[in-house]
Amino acid sequence: MGKREFTSFDVAAVVRELRESVTSSRVNNVYQLDGKTVLLKLYKSDQPALHLILGAGRRLHLTSYAMEKPETPPAFCMALRKYLRNAWLTDLVQHEFERTVVFSFKTKASESRLVLELFGDGNIILVGEDKRILQALGYRRMRDRNVLRGESFSFAPSIGKNPLKTSEEEMFDGLKSFGSVEIVRAVARFLSIGGAYAEESLLRARIDKTKPSNMLSENEVNAVFSGLRDLISQVFDKPLEPSIVLDGAGSFVDVVPFKLRRYEGDNFRLQSYSSFNEALDEFYARTVVAEKAAANLEDTGLRREAERLKRVIADQERVLVETEGKAEEDKHIGDVIYAHGNELQLLLDRFLTNKQSGRDWKNIVSEVQAEKKAGVIPSMFFESFDTKSLLTSVCVEGLPFSLDIRVTIFENAARFYERGKRTKQRLAGVKTALEDSRRKLTEVETKICKAEAGKISEATEETGKLSKLKVKRKEWFEKFRWFVSSEGFLVVAGKDATSNEVLIKKYARPDDIVFHADIVGAPFVVVKTEGKHVGDQVLREAAEYAAAYSRGWKEGFGSVDVYWIKPEQLSKTAPSGEYVAHGAFMVSGKREWFRSVALRVAVGIVISENGEPEFFGGPVEAVKARSNVYVPIVPGVEKDLFSRVLAVLAGRVSKEHSGKIRKFPVGRIREIIPYGIGRMLEKS
Repeated sequence: MGKREFTSFDVAAVVRELRESVTSSRVNNVYQLDGKTVLLKLYKSDQPALHLILGAGRRLHLTSYAMEKPETPPAFCMALRKYLRNAWLTDLVQHEFERTVVFSFKTKASESRLVLELFGDGNIILVGEDKRILQALGYRRMRDRNVLRGESFSFAPSIGKNPLKTSEEEMFDGLKSFGSVEIVRAVARFLSIGGAYAEESLLRARIDKTKPSNMLSENEVNAVFSGLRDLISQVFDKPLEPSIVLDGAGSFVDVVPFKLRRYEGDNFRLQSYSSFNEALDEFYARTVVAEKAAANLEDTGLRREAERLKRVIADQERVLVETEGKAEEDKHIGDVIYAHGNELQLLLDRFLTNKQSGRDWKNIVSEVQAEKKAGVIPSMFFESFDTKSLLTSVCVEGLPFSLDIRVTIFENAARFYERGKRTKQRLAGVKTALEDSRRKLTEVETKICKAEAGKISEATEETGKLSKLKVKRKEWFEKFRWFVSSEGFLVVAGKDATSNEVLIKKYARPDDIVFHADIVGAPFVVVKTEGKHVGDQVLREAAEYAAAYSRGWKEGFGSVDVYWIKPEQLSKTAPSGEYVAHGAFMVSGKREWFRSVALRVAVGIVISENGEPEFFGGPVEAVKARSNVYVPIVPGVEKDLFSRVLAVLAGRVSKEHSGKIRKFPVGRIREIIPYGIGRMLEKS
C-alpha cells in the first residue's frame, strides 16, 4: 500500500465531487469510528442516506461500506452531535489549495464550521459563529497558533505558495532561490504540492527532476509552470478520470483523480471508477484491512521477542569465541612453561634466593632488568614484578603470562592447565545456552511466519468480506413496494397513506400509468413507462399487484376489480362540502377496467451477482420470468406459512444455496406477503 496521505490535488478533486453530492443535505447523525475518524450520516431530499468519512490527517470521501460503530460514543462525537445533528450542510471548500477542508453548517439558531485538516497528524475542529473554537479532536499549543477551546481559530500557516495564485515571474524567482537543490524538491517545497505532483509537473515539462534549481533556464521554468497549470486545469475544469493504481503483483499503490504519467508503463495498471469518491472508498477500505492485519502481528510481540533473542545470541556467540580462545591460550601457556621449564625455574629461584639473602625487591628487579638488557638468560624473559602478589610477568615465544614465585614452575604450569579445563567446562554451558537461544529464535520465527501467513489469510478473508459489508445504495423506489415486470418495466406501489401521497405527487410522470383496486383501503400502483409502449401483460401484472395489496386480501376475497388511469386524472381538489383524505385522490375522466382480478402473489429466489440468494416478490408471472424457483401465495390463514415457504424454496435450489436460504430470517418473507397472512398453493 503506497499511498499514505492526501495531496492538495486529491483534496481539490474530492471537494469538487462532494459539493455536488452533499451540499444542501441535513446531518442525521454523527459517529466517531476511532480516534481519528468521524462519520457524518447525511440526508438529502428524495435521496438515500449519504455516509461521509472525515479521517483526520488521512482521508475524506463518501463510503458505501457498513462501518462498525462504538457502542458508547466518545466525548468529541457527543459534542459534534450537540452542534451538528439536524443542521444543514450549506457548503464545503478547500482552503487556499491546502490540505484543509471547511464545511459550513446552519441551523435555525446558529451557524458553524467544521475544519478538517488532512496534513501531518491531522485534526477536526468545530468553530462557532464568533470564530472561536467550540470543540476539537485534538487540543494543542503550537509556536504559530493554538488549538484550544474558546480561543479564536486560525488556519495553519502555509509552508508554500498557493499554485492557483502564483505567477510565472514568482515561480522563476522562487525556484532560483533554492540554489543547487534538485528541482523536484524545490517545486514541492515552493508550492507545497507534494513530491508526486511536483514530479508529475516536471514529467509533463520534460525536465530531469534531479537538475539543480539554479541551472534552469527561463524557458524551462515556463515549461514547469505550464505543466503545473495543466494539472490544475485537470482537477478543476476537465472531467475527472479516477482510478486505483496497482503494481505488477496486483497490490494497491495509489488512488488518483486523473491519469498521471508517472504511472504509465508495464509496471502499473489502472482500475477505473466512475467517481473519485468511489475510488477512494475502495482504496481505503482495503488499505485499512491490510493495516489492521499488520498491526495485529506487531501486537503479538513476536517481532520484539525475535529481536531480543538475536541480541542475546550475538552476545553468546561473542562469549563463546572469547572462551574458546581463553581455554586454548591457557593450555598453550602450560605447554610453553614445560618447554622452558629450566630457564623459568631459574628466574623464579633468582627472585626467591635474593629475597632470602635480605635484599629488597627494588634492587632485585633492577638487577634482573639490567641482565635482560644484556641478553642474559633467563632474565631476557622478564617483563615486570608485582611485589604485593609476588607474581612476575614474563613473555615467552611472544606469549605474555604471569608466574607465582612461591610455587615451582611445574605447579605454575598445572595451574594454567587446570584453568583451561575449567574454562572448557564453562564453554559447554555457553554452547548449551547458545543452542537454547537459537532454538527459541527458530520457534519464534516459525510463529512469525505462521502469524504472517495467518494475517495475510485474514487480510485476504477480510478483503473478501468487504463485498458483503458494502451497502448497496437504495434507489428512490425502494422506499415503496415494487417489482420489475416480466417485460422489464418498473412497477411501484404505496405502502400506506403517506407513501401513496408521495408516490403520486412526487414520482408519477405524465406518461406513467396509475392502477387502483376498486375497494376502500388499497394502494396506488404506478407503472414507470419511461415513454415506452406498455403491453397487455404488464398491465395485467400491475393490476394483480394492486389487487393483492388491497384490503381484499385481508378480507379473504378471491378477486377484485381494478382500474387504471393517467396521473393527470388524479386531483386533491374535492367537490364543495367534501374532503379528500390524506393518501387519497379524486379521479376524473374515463377508467380502464380489469374485472375479477385474482388475488395472488409469488415469493421467489434470485441469485445475485455475488452468488448470494435473495428473496423477491410480485405477481406470479413477473416472478416466474426472473426465476423458476418460486411459490404462489393466495389469501388465507396458514399456520407456519413463512417457515413452510422457506423450506419449499430451499428444497428447490442447489445444496450450496439451500443452507443459506434456511438460515434467512422469516421477516424477509413477511414483507412480501400482503398483511403477513396467506396460504401457499400446493401445486406451483
